[in-house]
Order: sequence, then C-alpha cells, then structure tokens
Amino acid sequence: MLRAQLNDALKAAMKAHDARAVSTLRMVLAKLKDQDIAARAKGNMSGIGDAEIQQMLQAMVKQRRESIALYKQGNRPELVEQEEGEIAVIERFMPKQLSDAEMEAAVADAIAATGAKSAKDMGRVMAVLREKHAGQIDMAKAGAAAKARLG
Repeated sequence: MLRAQLNDALKAAMKAHDARAVSTLRMVLAKLKDQDIAARAKGNMSGIGDAEIQQMLQAMVKQRRESIALYKQGNRPELVEQEEGEIAVIERFMPKQLSDAEMEAAVADAIAATGAKSAKDMGRVMAVLREKHAGQIDMAKAGAAAKARLG
C-alpha cells in the first residue's frame, strides 16, 4: 500500500516538475529497494511491509534532523533548506505525529496499563508505546518522558 503510494507520488511529482519531490522520492525508493534486497537475504522474498517502511521513513527523517542541526552550526542555510524540504516530502507518507501533550498522555496511559512503578519497568512501558503508537511518536522523547515519570 505505502509502496504504491510512493511510486504514485513519484509519477505525480515528475508530471508536476517538482524537482525536490522527485529527488527525495527517488532517494526513498532507492533506500526501499536496498531494504527489500536485505530482506531477501533473510528469506523474505516479497520485500518489507508497511510497518518496516514506516520505520525506514522515520529513520530518514531523524537523519535529516540531525543534519539540519549540524548545518545550522556550520552556517549553511541552503543545506538546511534542502533537508527541511526533504523532511516535508517524506512526512507526507508518515502518520501524523503526536504533539508533546498527546505524547505525555500516551506515556501516562502506558504506565497505567502496565502498572509500572520504577525505571526497571521501562521495557514494558516502551513496548506498549511501540505497539499502540508506532510511527506516531518519537521513541527517544517518549523514553525520556517515561523515565522522568518513573523516577
């Protein structure tokens, strides 16, 4: 499903002569092809599924955010703009991210659902968050919020 959306978006971007979208989508599809080839080595001949594609997209966005921070330090506004444009294209295929308040509520719900009392229970809390909010939540932020709540 997501694979088809990416291909359709590439075709639409090519027709619209949207150079940034075309280059970004080609990059995403190349990464997807690499992931599919790696999956074949593990016996998965049909390629990766939508959940793995979402994880790949999240990783790509995270990489770009890290690059933006470095480019800002290096005073390279043109590269910051390019990375932000790529993030905008990639995020069109990701589920809506939870706001900080929604993330805090999700963390509180996960702690209540697991009955977590201390930092030793972090694994169970994070498992619940991954299951319920895959692709919608930054797990690093959620982990920090859960750790703060659990002391």
